[in-house]
Amino acid sequence: MFARTPRLLLRPGWMEDAPVLAQTIGDPSVLRNLTRAPSPYGLDDAEAFLALPQHPQLPRLLAFTRTQGAPRLVGGCGIHLDEQGAPELGYWIARPYWGLGFATEAARAVMSMARANGVRDIRACHFADNPASGNVLRKLGFRFTGQKAQRHSLGRDAMVDCLLFEEGDAMRQDNDPAMDLYRDALPVAA
Repeated sequence: MFARTPRLLLRPGWMEDAPVLAQTIGDPSVLRNLTRAPSPYGLDDAEAFLALPQHPQLPRLLAFTRTQGAPRLVGGCGIHLDEQGAPELGYWIARPYWGLGFATEAARAVMSMARANGVRDIRACHFADNPASGNVLRKLGFRFTGQKAQRHSLGRDAMVDCLLFEEGDAMRQDNDPAMDLYRDALPVAA
Protein backbone atom coordinates (compact mmCIF):
# COMPACT_ATOMS: atom_id res chain seq x y z
CA MET A 1 0.00 0.00 0.00
CA PHE A 2 1.17 3.46 -0.91
CA ALA A 3 -0.47 6.86 -0.57
CA ARG A 4 0.41 10.30 -1.80
CA THR A 5 -0.88 13.48 -0.18
CA PRO A 6 -0.10 17.08 -1.09
CA ARG A 7 3.05 17.02 1.09
CA LEU A 8 3.74 13.37 1.89
CA LEU A 9 4.54 10.02 0.37
CA LEU A 10 3.36 7.19 2.62
CA ARG A 11 4.83 3.77 1.94
CA PRO A 12 5.81 0.60 3.77
CA GLY A 13 9.15 0.84 5.49
CA TRP A 14 12.08 -0.80 3.76
CA MET A 15 15.11 -2.28 5.47
CA GLU A 16 17.30 0.55 4.16
CA ASP A 17 15.10 2.93 6.21
CA ALA A 18 16.32 1.33 9.46
CA PRO A 19 19.12 3.83 10.32
CA VAL A 20 16.97 6.94 9.84
CA LEU A 21 13.98 5.26 11.52
CA ALA A 22 16.10 4.40 14.57
CA GLN A 23 17.46 7.93 14.76
CA THR A 24 14.09 9.64 14.23
CA ILE A 25 11.82 7.58 16.47
CA GLY A 26 14.61 7.15 19.03
CA ASP A 27 14.13 10.74 20.22
CA PRO A 28 12.95 10.50 23.86
CA SER A 29 10.33 13.21 23.25
CA VAL A 30 8.77 10.98 20.58
CA LEU A 31 9.15 7.70 22.49
CA ARG A 32 7.41 9.05 25.60
CA ASN A 33 4.18 9.38 23.62
CA LEU A 34 4.19 5.84 22.21
CA THR A 35 2.95 2.63 23.78
CA ARG A 36 4.54 0.03 21.55
CA ALA A 37 8.04 1.30 20.71
CA PRO A 38 10.88 0.05 22.91
CA SER A 39 13.02 2.56 24.74
CA PRO A 40 15.78 3.16 23.98
CA TYR A 41 15.05 2.54 20.29
CA GLY A 42 18.04 1.35 18.31
CA LEU A 43 18.93 -0.02 14.90
CA ASP A 44 17.96 -3.58 15.92
CA ASP A 45 14.51 -2.33 16.96
CA ALA A 46 14.05 -0.51 13.65
CA GLU A 47 15.11 -3.60 11.69
CA ALA A 48 12.73 -5.81 13.70
CA PHE A 49 9.85 -3.38 13.07
CA LEU A 50 10.61 -3.20 9.35
CA ALA A 51 10.74 -7.00 9.13
CA LEU A 52 7.18 -7.40 10.47
CA PRO A 53 4.74 -8.75 7.88
CA GLN A 54 2.29 -6.29 6.39
CA HIS A 55 -1.39 -7.04 6.97
CA PRO A 56 -3.30 -6.83 3.66
CA GLN A 57 -6.10 -4.66 5.14
CA LEU A 58 -4.28 -2.70 7.85
CA PRO A 59 -1.86 -0.12 6.48
CA ARG A 60 1.37 0.49 8.42
CA LEU A 61 3.36 3.16 6.63
CA LEU A 62 6.23 5.56 7.00
CA ALA A 63 5.63 9.16 5.94
CA PHE A 64 8.22 11.03 3.91
CA THR A 65 8.17 14.61 2.68
CA ARG A 66 7.71 15.04 -1.03
CA THR A 67 10.62 17.29 -1.91
CA GLN A 68 12.78 18.17 -4.90
CA GLY A 69 15.72 16.49 -3.16
CA ALA A 70 15.96 13.36 -1.07
CA PRO A 71 12.77 12.63 0.89
CA ARG A 72 12.95 13.14 4.66
CA LEU A 73 11.29 10.81 7.16
CA VAL A 74 8.55 12.75 8.93
CA GLY A 75 6.90 9.96 10.92
CA GLY A 76 4.79 6.85 10.75
CA CYS A 77 1.11 6.02 10.72
CA GLY A 78 -0.90 2.84 10.66
CA ILE A 79 -3.78 0.73 11.84
CA HIS A 80 -3.10 -2.20 14.15
CA LEU A 81 -5.30 -4.50 16.20
CA ASP A 82 -5.50 -3.56 19.88
CA GLU A 83 -5.56 -6.02 22.79
CA GLN A 84 -9.26 -6.76 22.14
CA GLY A 85 -8.72 -7.28 18.41
CA ALA A 86 -10.29 -3.95 17.42
CA PRO A 87 -8.62 -1.78 14.77
CA GLU A 88 -6.74 1.15 16.31
CA LEU A 89 -5.07 4.12 14.65
CA GLY A 90 -1.55 4.95 15.71
CA TYR A 91 0.90 7.59 14.52
CA TRP A 92 4.07 9.41 15.46
CA ILE A 93 5.78 12.47 14.05
CA ALA A 94 9.47 13.39 14.32
CA ARG A 95 9.98 16.34 16.64
CA PRO A 96 11.18 18.83 13.96
CA TYR A 97 7.81 18.38 12.20
CA TRP A 98 5.48 18.81 15.19
CA GLY A 99 2.70 21.34 14.73
CA LEU A 100 2.83 21.36 10.92
CA GLY A 101 -0.22 19.20 10.26
CA PHE A 102 1.69 16.12 9.07
CA ALA A 103 0.01 13.79 11.59
CA THR A 104 -3.44 14.82 10.40
CA GLU A 105 -2.44 14.56 6.74
CA ALA A 106 -0.85 11.11 7.14
CA ALA A 107 -3.64 9.74 9.34
CA ARG A 108 -6.34 10.97 6.97
CA ALA A 109 -4.68 9.02 4.14
CA VAL A 110 -4.26 5.89 6.27
CA MET A 111 -7.87 6.06 7.45
CA SER A 112 -9.05 6.33 3.83
CA MET A 113 -6.97 3.29 2.89
CA ALA A 114 -8.32 1.29 5.82
CA ARG A 115 -11.93 2.21 5.02
CA ALA A 116 -11.38 1.29 1.37
CA ASN A 117 -10.27 -2.13 2.64
CA GLY A 118 -13.47 -2.54 4.65
CA VAL A 119 -12.00 -1.71 8.06
CA ARG A 120 -14.63 -0.03 10.24
CA ASP A 121 -15.09 1.08 13.85
CA ILE A 122 -11.51 2.26 14.19
CA ARG A 123 -10.46 3.41 17.63
CA ALA A 124 -7.63 5.60 18.83
CA CYS A 125 -6.21 6.89 22.08
CA HIS A 126 -3.66 9.38 23.30
CA PHE A 127 -1.85 9.94 26.54
CA ALA A 128 -3.72 12.49 28.65
CA ASP A 129 -0.66 14.75 28.80
CA ASN A 130 -0.40 14.91 25.00
CA PRO A 131 -3.36 17.11 23.96
CA ALA A 132 -1.86 17.77 20.52
CA SER A 133 -2.63 14.16 19.63
CA GLY A 134 -6.23 14.68 20.75
CA ASN A 135 -6.42 17.65 18.38
CA VAL A 136 -5.31 15.42 15.51
CA LEU A 137 -7.97 12.85 16.35
CA ARG A 138 -10.72 15.47 16.50
CA LYS A 139 -9.66 16.89 13.11
CA LEU A 140 -10.05 13.38 11.72
CA GLY A 141 -13.60 13.11 13.04
CA PHE A 142 -12.88 10.98 16.10
CA ARG A 143 -14.77 11.72 19.30
CA PHE A 144 -13.73 11.26 22.90
CA THR A 145 -15.70 8.39 24.45
CA GLY A 146 -15.53 9.80 27.97
CA GLN A 147 -13.40 6.83 29.01
CA LYS A 148 -9.84 6.64 30.25
CA ALA A 149 -7.58 3.61 30.39
CA GLN A 150 -4.07 2.98 31.60
CA ARG A 151 -1.52 1.94 28.98
CA HIS A 152 2.12 1.13 29.49
CA SER A 153 4.55 3.50 27.83
CA LEU A 154 7.87 1.81 27.17
CA GLY A 155 9.40 5.27 26.68
CA ARG A 156 8.38 6.27 30.21
CA ASP A 157 8.56 2.78 31.69
CA ALA A 158 5.27 3.54 33.42
CA MET A 159 1.52 3.15 33.20
CA VAL A 160 -0.01 6.33 31.82
CA ASP A 161 -3.60 7.58 31.54
CA CYS A 162 -4.95 7.39 27.99
CA LEU A 163 -8.08 9.03 26.65
CA LEU A 164 -10.08 6.74 24.38
CA PHE A 165 -11.58 7.88 21.08
CA GLU A 166 -13.85 6.29 18.50
CA GLU A 167 -14.84 7.21 14.99
CA GLY A 168 -17.52 9.86 15.08
CA ASP A 169 -18.71 12.86 13.17
CA ALA A 170 -16.30 15.48 11.94
CA MET A 171 -17.67 18.07 14.35
CA ARG A 172 -15.18 19.48 16.82
CA GLN A 173 -15.35 17.77 20.21
CA ASP A 174 -14.62 19.92 23.26
CA ASN A 175 -15.11 17.30 25.97
CA ASP A 176 -11.52 16.02 26.01
CA PRO A 177 -10.30 16.43 29.62
CA ALA A 178 -6.73 16.98 28.42
CA MET A 179 -7.93 20.26 26.95
CA ASP A 180 -8.70 21.57 30.45
CA LEU A 181 -5.02 22.51 30.58
CA TYR A 182 -5.51 24.74 27.54
CA ARG A 183 -9.10 25.90 28.03
CA ASP A 184 -7.99 29.55 28.33
CA ALA A 185 -6.36 29.37 24.88
CA LEU A 186 -9.49 28.20 23.06
CA PRO A 187 -11.49 30.75 21.06
CA VAL A 188 -14.57 32.10 22.80
CA ALA A 189 -17.88 32.02 20.95
CA ALA A 190 -19.48 35.41 20.53
